[in-house]
Amino acid sequence: MRPSLRQLEYAVSVADAGHFGRAARACHVTQPALSSQIGALEEDLGVRLFERSRRGTTLTPVGRWVVARARAVLAGVDELVEVAGGSREPLSGPLHLGVIPTVAPYLLPRWLPLVRRAHPELVLYLHEDQTAKLVAALAEGRLDVLLLALPIARRDVETRPIFREPFLLAAPRDHRLARGRGGVRQQELDGEPVLLLEDGHCLRDQALDVCRRAGARESEQVRATSLTTLVQMVAGGLGVTLLPASAVAAEIRGREVTVRPFRAPAPSREIGLAWRRTSARAEEFALLGDLLRRHTPKSRR
Repeated sequence: MRPSLRQLEYAVSVADAGHFGRAARACHVTQPALSSQIGALEEDLGVRLFERSRRGTTLTPVGRWVVARARAVLAGVDELVEVAGGSREPLSGPLHLGVIPTVAPYLLPRWLPLVRRAHPELVLYLHEDQTAKLVAALAEGRLDVLLLALPIARRDVETRPIFREPFLLAAPRDHRLARGRGGVRQQELDGEPVLLLEDGHCLRDQALDVCRRAGARESEQVRATSLTTLVQMVAGGLGVTLLPASAVAAEIRGREVTVRPFRAPAPSREIGLAWRRTSARAEEFALLGDLLRRHTPKSRR
């Protein structure tokens, strides 16, 4: 027998909660009712999905596969409803957008009002996280589209570049690299301790690439969780860092930090959208990318 959508929803809820009681409360049903549906699902499939103990519930190996497929099925059903409901007007109805932390606070305040004016029927849900977690959520169908740094090394993901933004050097005001006019040559970073974000941030990987080319080294004193912390540490004299151009105005204001551009070829990153290649809303996401690109200064494209 085919499992019902309700059974799949219950299985995903138990996997997320790690406990039958918490899953039942999340689904607004009694625990016996939820347990009965999970038991029927396991019987119909002929496999055991969960290992139960006093401490909680864990997925069996086949249970992990079944729950992953259940997420995809439920996401497909949700997408079917959304696309059907929004078929009269593109970019309407609910949309779950994932954004990386080094983009969200700097670009969304400028872009979201534009999107709301152009598509007032769109109901946007924002999810901020690191790249790997966002891409995993996209593949599982928990997110519809991502705004992040490209490229994405997955064949099942389609992307739409929006603009390329340069990195700038941020240094304490009394630092040797804070002096002078014009751009900084990357080679001037040779031997310099560079403050970077912690593991998981794509900006860290991009900055490390610049460091390797320039002969710089990562500072062992700081691994920050945000650009704000990085800039504060720069102001404290612990080293220099690289900032995306979009973050400079917000992060440097009022701090003892000097920002200088790099000479060509300046290090940079490409910002764009990414979505599942199989998504029924692919044309809408391309439309969204085009809208954001049109409202990006030509000097940044």
